Amino acid sequence: MSADNQQERLKKSWIVGFVDGEGCFHVSINRQPKMSLGWQILPEFRVVQHQRDLKILHKIKEFFICGKICRNHEDRMEFRVRGLQNLNQIVKFFKEYPLQTSKQKTLKYSQKLLN
Repeated sequence: MSADNQQERLKKSWIVGFVDGEGCFHVSINRQPKMSLGWQILPEFRVVQHQRDLKILHKIKEFFICGKICRNHEDRMEFRVRGLQNLNQIVKFFKEYPLQTSKQKTLKYSQKLLN
């Protein structure tokens, strides 16, 4: 790998700090009459940024090798991960490299929902 590519890669400690400030684990519970129990439970991981910082969302997506980038609201974009296999990969990363803020509690709650 060239020196330029190495400089472009995100460090694990940087990811932890950035997610502590800009990311979240979220669980939506929606009434869905067509679902067998009438409810949909949708866990996800998100990092939201203004569209001018879209490049960093792409780097985070490359780092985790999963998820997608989409519009969040007006001029904001988000990196979003759904699906149990991908979310377990994200949780595994943050178990090995723990969040430092109270978001660590939401990670533990999300982990319980995924098991």
